[in-house]
Amino acid sequence: MAKAASKNAKVKDLKASADAKNWTKVIKAVRSPKTGAYTFKEGIIHKDKVKDFLAK
Repeated sequence: MAKAASKNAKVKDLKASADAKNWTKVIKAVRSPKTGAYTFKEGIIHKDKVKDFLAK
């Protein structure tokens, strides 16, 4: 028989999933000055700092 999940484990999972919603993956196209080709910068950024990432 399998063990039942404890209540504490469920609470930790809920907190982790709530915190994960504050992060987002951002992909930015950057043009190379030498070749003119586009490269992509990507990162996992906190949702409050997305505008700063895109402004750079």
